[in-house]
Amino acid sequence: MSEILALFVDSVVNSVSFGSFGWLEDAVRGATGWAGLVLIAIYSFLISFILPLPSEVVLLAPLSLGVGEVAQYSLIVLVSGLGKAAGSVFAFHIGQEAKQSGPVIKALRRSRFDVVERSEKKTVALARKWGYVGLALALCVPFFPDTISIYAFSILEEDYAKFAAATFAGSVGRLLLTLGLGAGVIALSVP
Repeated sequence: MSEILALFVDSVVNSVSFGSFGWLEDAVRGATGWAGLVLIAIYSFLISFILPLPSEVVLLAPLSLGVGEVAQYSLIVLVSGLGKAAGSVFAFHIGQEAKQSGPVIKALRRSRFDVVERSEKKTVALARKWGYVGLALALCVPFFPDTISIYAFSILEEDYAKFAAATFAGSVGRLLLTLGLGAGVIALSVP
């Protein structure tokens, strides 16, 4: 069962991989033992604020912890969610600083593409309508880098604890959704 899930996640992750950080993805895919959970936490922390990599890679780690398959996936989801929540708080802090930095916003507004105006319209509408629930839902989208959503919401919102809780919930939801999609693929492939 886990072999088919691994093939499913691996094939989708390979199609959306972002190049030069492949070595880090490979390290997570080969992570074993309890130290592998630390690597998953570090990876999840980094992808929440600096690396545009898919978080689903953590589901491919062959940890071999000596616990059952369900317990192992539960630990992966928990550790990844906590790592991403911690990284998002760091991104949130950067967003709060940027929000108060006039030169940063002015430079972005003067850019050719007017990044601020475009992202503000969509993100402000989502944040105003759904708040932190909107952030959690945005982070539930499988195989899409979280960095964009996290930074967009970090500039608009102000509560560190709610922000961390929303990113944790979104991260866990995304991995559970991915596992559910994988289970669906497994069910369809069994004669």
